Amino acid sequence: MIWFLLAVMVTGTVVGDVLQSHEMKRTGAHQPNARGLVALVQHIGTRGPLVLAIAAMAISFFAFMALLQRAPMSFAVPASAATFVVETILARFFLGEMVGRRRWAGTLLVAAGVLLLAR
Repeated sequence: MIWFLLAVMVTGTVVGDVLQSHEMKRTGAHQPNARGLVALVQHIGTRGPLVLAIAAMAISFFAFMALLQRAPMSFAVPASAATFVVETILARFFLGEMVGRRRWAGTLLVAAGVLLLAR
């Protein structure tokens, strides 16, 4: 059950973050004032992928809460770093972002840490 909850949490976070990043890049910048905030909230309501991103993040949140009930925080929080690995890969190949050597090296270090936790 612990691994299932971790997988749900990681998947929800990754789906939410990638959809949010993709849609916000398509939207463009909003002014950091009340009018810009209202425009952003209106935009969120009209974009299905952003609504899906919010739902995915909610699922991730509740899976993390359930994970913390069943596993020590010293496992759950570092294991959740698997999202960084998956998100870096998707940022490069799905979002088309440039990921330099230093970021790939950091991603590999995070992956190694997650693997150490799995044993």
